[in-house]
Amino acid sequence: MDLNEIYQGDSLELIKKIETESIHLILSDIPYGINYEEWDVLHNNKNSALGKENNKKTGFKTRGKPLNGWSEADKKIPEEYQQWVEKWAEDWLRVLKPGASCFVFAGRRMSHRVIVAFENKGFVFKDMLAWKRGKAVLKAQRLSKVYERRKDFENAKNYEDWRIGNLRPTFEPILWFMKPYKQGSTITDNMLNNGVGAFNLDKWEKYAFNKDNIIEITNETSDRGFHPTQKPLLLMQALIELTTQEKQIVLDPFSGSGTTLLAAKKLNRNYIGFEQNEKYYKNAIKRIKESTQ
Repeated sequence: MDLNEIYQGDSLELIKKIETESIHLILSDIPYGINYEEWDVLHNNKNSALGKENNKKTGFKTRGKPLNGWSEADKKIPEEYQQWVEKWAEDWLRVLKPGASCFVFAGRRMSHRVIVAFENKGFVFKDMLAWKRGKAVLKAQRLSKVYERRKDFENAKNYEDWRIGNLRPTFEPILWFMKPYKQGSTITDNMLNNGVGAFNLDKWEKYAFNKDNIIEITNETSDRGFHPTQKPLLLMQALIELTTQEKQIVLDPFSGSGTTLLAAKKLNRNYIGFEQNEKYYKNAIKRIKESTQ
């Protein structure tokens, strides 16, 4: 598989074409498995009681986010999501060099399933970073409004300060995994043999302005609108510089609009990307091409 290319297709199949222990970093914003968008419903949630009609592309039903935990019909979804992650986590481990890092953006409600899936397939869970977003929408309805619609004005007054929903979601977890290095070796030896395993704190401070595992970066105006869950270019650059050196290879199996690949290119890293959605695939190619002009 050629370097510095993005390939359109199913990442579960495409990754099988990558040579074993050839990748220095995997950095990816994976499908969270909880949203309405068809690209984010890749696991088998066709048993959803909350779903609308079947999605024409996947055959699965889209659904909302139940407030009272999972409905009876939805209780299998977290386990099915974990099983779906395990399908490709094994190949992710295979293609990484010993000691290499893997960063996964995961939804707060499903991140625990991703952690278990990766550990089941041999990864070491190194840390959980927190990306603090500049803006986030508070989706918390006043309980009093519900009572008012019921003409129950007494309880509307009693529960005026109470809300339904969640606190403002200002952070997103970034799961940091590592492929174990060879038994009998050390991190210092692994750096010499494979070029990975340690991290560059000075490079991290350039973006985070501290040594913490919390980073606050917002999308620039010119860096928005390519994808519904697009991450800031500087955030991807921070993670790449934290764990890789120039000329090393960065893989993003769920490339979306290509932000990871563009960041790698700007930092003089080689890259490989996979994207199934034709619209986002074309957006990624256009962004990367325009960055050279």
